[in-house]
Amino acid sequence: MPERTSYDAVIVGGGHNGLVAAAYLARAGRSVLLLERLPATGGAAVSTQAFAGVDARLSRYSYLVSLLPRKITEELGLRFAVRRRRISSYTPYGASEARSGSPRPKAGGGLLVDSEDPSRTRDAFVRRTGSERDFEAWQRFYAMTRRVAERVFPTLTGPLPSRAQLERTVDDPAAWEALFERPLGETVEAVFEDDLVRGIVLTDALIGTFTHAHDASLRQNRCFLYHVIGGGTGDWDVPVGGMGALTDALAGAARAAGAEIVTGCEVTGIETDGAYAEVVFEGGRVGARHVLVNASPHTLAGLLGEPLPPRPEGAQLKVNMLLSRLPRLRDTSVDPREAFAGTFHIAESYGQLATAYEEADAGRIPSAPPSEIYCHSLTDPSILSPELAGRGAHTLTLFGLHAPARLFAADPSGTKDALLKATLAQLDDVLAEPLADCLALDADGRPCIEAKSPPDLEREVGLPGGHIFHRDLSWPYASPGTGRWGVETAHPTVLLCGAGAVRGGGVSGIPGHNAAMAVLLGNQE
Repeated sequence: MPERTSYDAVIVGGGHNGLVAAAYLARAGRSVLLLERLPATGGAAVSTQAFAGVDARLSRYSYLVSLLPRKITEELGLRFAVRRRRISSYTPYGASEARSGSPRPKAGGGLLVDSEDPSRTRDAFVRRTGSERDFEAWQRFYAMTRRVAERVFPTLTGPLPSRAQLERTVDDPAAWEALFERPLGETVEAVFEDDLVRGIVLTDALIGTFTHAHDASLRQNRCFLYHVIGGGTGDWDVPVGGMGALTDALAGAARAAGAEIVTGCEVTGIETDGAYAEVVFEGGRVGARHVLVNASPHTLAGLLGEPLPPRPEGAQLKVNMLLSRLPRLRDTSVDPREAFAGTFHIAESYGQLATAYEEADAGRIPSAPPSEIYCHSLTDPSILSPELAGRGAHTLTLFGLHAPARLFAADPSGTKDALLKATLAQLDDVLAEPLADCLALDADGRPCIEAKSPPDLEREVGLPGGHIFHRDLSWPYASPGTGRWGVETAHPTVLLCGAGAVRGGGVSGIPGHNAAMAVLLGNQE
């Protein structure tokens, strides 16, 4: 139970954004209470021993870091580190796959993107496409996104710019049109010729977002933007010690600053008269000058007793695995330790992504479910016990696309099993041995593999519809009703500090920071 009856700020939800807000407010001398319904803080950014009797701590729900600003880790004094992945991606292709504009390749292979060796990447493009054209286009395209990242990312922790202000900050009319004005598919098709290369680019527009390349709403563009601007570089890094290392550090910082954290306490309602608020929880209530809600806008509306907004829809399959060894690849030209260290693309050519979307949109499990995989333990073996690491064990994380919640409505368990089977079959097609032969066994002799569907994510970590961003991502500029910081609601005492805020999304801490700044600075220039 809380120690007091009123606080300067009560934070609902102890995910990473709630913890960021708690740490900033407590460090500023405010009395802070954080209430978390689960037995521990962390939300979706936790590390868990997922398999019985196996000493491996997996980042069970979220898994990589890109959007977390160094500003937050430095200002809060967090002892938390990330490691860069040298291999950006590896995408296998078969001998029967046609190359756009070129004869079919004589043999299968893989497109390896080595971020530290452009000549090696160029050779891989030439083997795949038959020329240097798409490699040079790749270099130009990602140089453009990096320039945008350098200019846009620093704005995410300040007051919201207007659209015109952000356009001036970008200061590149062609980049602005490509990323902010036109469906991304038009740009991808104009810039790249090869179907596989186009697909690798497009995947960043689809992760956690059920849409397609030519969606007129530009949901794909917004998703793509947040995936390429992180840190001002677009790099996706591995959290040392797993995601739980971040949220443990945040909880420690909040407590050290004086924040009170109560777990196992579910909030059931929020009442406000516009000047003061009360938070109702199981067994009592507590007052606050401000309430910061680290939950979705859908959940917030329910807590306020307001009409619910349209229910968001998640669209992914998350699979966690522990392997006794990395599997061998059909493509013998690349070491599996390199192929799995970056993002390993499966069934993610441009055409395959379009077909999978059309099938899922029609209510069917995609015939070739697209997914991407990476191996945390290749970059950070600390998540494994020394014994497991010494035996050559590794984790694998798979993120499946185009798996909307609607597919699971009638038969959640059966659909998940069928989708998992179809997804792993696509992976097996590019392996030289069945993945099942490489899975480690837990203490009960069961294969170390678990899958999380949108219904699972809603039940376990409170994501409505299983939507990992809480709702569709927003542009990082002001629009009617967004407020100065992108966290404001219709109630002056209630702020949104979760992923559904403007400039929300993945593991970033940005909404938590911005909600704290809205309390501390308000409308100050």
